[in-house]
Amino acid sequence: MAHITTDLLVIGAGSGGLSVAAGAVQMGADVTLLEGHKMGGDCLNYGCVPSKALLAAGHAAHAMGAGAAMGITPVAPDIDYAAAKDHVLRVIEQIAPVDSQERFEGLGVRVIREYGHFTGPRTVRAGDTEITARRIVIATGSSPLVPPIPGLDQVPYLTNETLFDLRDKPDHLLIIGGGPIGMEMAQAHRRLGCQVTVIEGMTALGKDDPELAAIALENLRAEGIEIVEGAAAQQISGWDGEVSVETPKGTFTGSHLLVAVGRKPNIDTLDLEKAGIETTRAGIKVDRSLRTSNRKVFAIGDVAGGLQFTHVAGYHAGLIIKQALFGLPAKVSTAHIPWATYTDPEIAQVGLTEAQARDRYGDKMEVARFDYSHNDRAIALRQDKGLIKVMVVKGRPVGVSIVGYQAGELIATWSLAIANKIKMSGISAMIAPYPTIAELNKRVAGAYFSPRLFDNLKVKRVVRLLQKLLP
Repeated sequence: MAHITTDLLVIGAGSGGLSVAAGAVQMGADVTLLEGHKMGGDCLNYGCVPSKALLAAGHAAHAMGAGAAMGITPVAPDIDYAAAKDHVLRVIEQIAPVDSQERFEGLGVRVIREYGHFTGPRTVRAGDTEITARRIVIATGSSPLVPPIPGLDQVPYLTNETLFDLRDKPDHLLIIGGGPIGMEMAQAHRRLGCQVTVIEGMTALGKDDPELAAIALENLRAEGIEIVEGAAAQQISGWDGEVSVETPKGTFTGSHLLVAVGRKPNIDTLDLEKAGIETTRAGIKVDRSLRTSNRKVFAIGDVAGGLQFTHVAGYHAGLIIKQALFGLPAKVSTAHIPWATYTDPEIAQVGLTEAQARDRYGDKMEVARFDYSHNDRAIALRQDKGLIKVMVVKGRPVGVSIVGYQAGELIATWSLAIANKIKMSGISAMIAPYPTIAELNKRVAGAYFSPRLFDNLKVKRVVRLLQKLLP
């Protein structure tokens, strides 16, 4: 058996693990990276990248029938589902070299294509190699959660790990789960010519602001997607090409079934107990510095049991670099971490929702609102259904919720504001080119100040007085 001693051992070559490895090796550390499956992890191969590529194909198909308001005669697109999947694969292939073994070995990272498991507090075995490391980072990510629904194990079903290999277009796609993954794939497949039914046990898009979620769901239903809420799956039966899902609201039958009810941390094969690492139901137990109960081991990204987003894993990676390489203190904050659901319209959130802000701050919190229908660029694009809400306490934004065109782009400004404690006056002072969607951020800040300026009798008296006194 080969033995390796290294400064930093990274377990998992997803977005978080790759960011740690690249940053650490370029700063002079000896880095070993383990990956037993695909480089790039879930995001590149099964998640963010392929899902957005398929959504883009659906958008292209939808655009062919959506131009009547602009004088463009709608036409029915000729959809080649397999070719759309080829587009997805080409997108993955174009991005893959950035995450490849060759690139990381070129940077100086020792890459071992094996799964790893702990044999002691600072030792990990990967195939026929045992590795001793000064610091270890667990970045093994998460996998689709397959719920114990009676009959599910007896029928063919898809998850996000198998959906993108499907070449034959589903006639009728059933989706269990009305969260971001379920709703994004529902719209993509509907626009690519499939009948789609979403079966949600509670409320669709239930983690988002209800007012904003309702706007998105209205559009999804208008496109022909059947969304059944409060319908927990009780029994599943059928065979290849005909699957039925029994719920309290009836039985739904389709040609294909996609299970999209959540994620589970990839920890089962790590033998964490041999390293003295504690876990919870959500994943590996970490403190605010992302340290596990073993002080030499960190956990980042999905496996750490917090927000499950690629950009969160990247954020975690930066904190690890500070601590493991420079010994500097670093603690996680979630206040400035945004997320987005890429349906049409998009939904984006950073910080507290309106309900959360009211619970925390009560009457000290104000809500500034601005509607897309008052944005000239949105009107010109016929994308004027949407809303931005900013939750403000003592002049500072503590949360922002957006539904509408390019919401995922707009939210970045508010992450910047919250991260750097920028007041609403700072947002109001920015200048956005006219006409742009970005003006919405400035205009909602203006909406916050408007009643203070235009409905304030003291301001009006001062202005009238100054008009008499000024030359």
